Amino acid sequence: MNTATPGTTPDGTSAAHVAVEPSILYFGTPVVLLSTENENGSFNLAPMSSAWALGHVIVLGLGPEGQTAHNLRSRPDLVVNLPAPAQWPAVERLAPLTGRTPIPVEKRGAFRFEPDKFAAAGLRPEHSELVRPPRAAECPLQLEARAARVQPDASGTFLIVEAQVLKVHADPRIVVPGSQHIDPAAWSPLIYNFRHYYGLGPELGHSFRSRTPRRSH
Repeated sequence: MNTATPGTTPDGTSAAHVAVEPSILYFGTPVVLLSTENENGSFNLAPMSSAWALGHVIVLGLGPEGQTAHNLRSRPDLVVNLPAPAQWPAVERLAPLTGRTPIPVEKRGAFRFEPDKFAAAGLRPEHSELVRPPRAAECPLQLEARAARVQPDASGTFLIVEAQVLKVHADPRIVVPGSQHIDPAAWSPLIYNFRHYYGLGPELGHSFRSRTPRRSH
């Protein structure tokens, strides 16, 4: 039976909270495409949506049996590619694919093996400067990185990867001219919200800590 907790909505009207048990907790997180190096020197490209940044460290949550996890355990170089909202079809083309063969038990029946993920997604590999895996050329933001720590999460179900970002590449159209800042008015990440794809809406405001120059409109 659901239980309710008294509360208020953002506009001040009364509301009640209902206790629920979602099957997943993707409560609005950015989608990234991870490129890593396979054992034979080819490259894998995989979508994931459990990523966040702390300074210049990117923390990733991965399934332990996928090809990306397999690669990062022994070859720590990677690229974190951030697609724009309009590129969600490319992400979804990758979603049912795996670069692992034989296909892991938990993926059998729902996934199929694909050795050339870039081609399957309709994306072009672009040479990286500091790491071996290529960047996804069409993605507006690309972070060359190296995994510093790969370890199980608290539940033992997933892997937590801490990767140090070495170099950031940005489409000039999303950079504030004459600065090193990404323009939040020009850049919108692709958001994975309870297994549905979204972009950002209009800006509501900015933090007092923001150092991004304000464009005149």
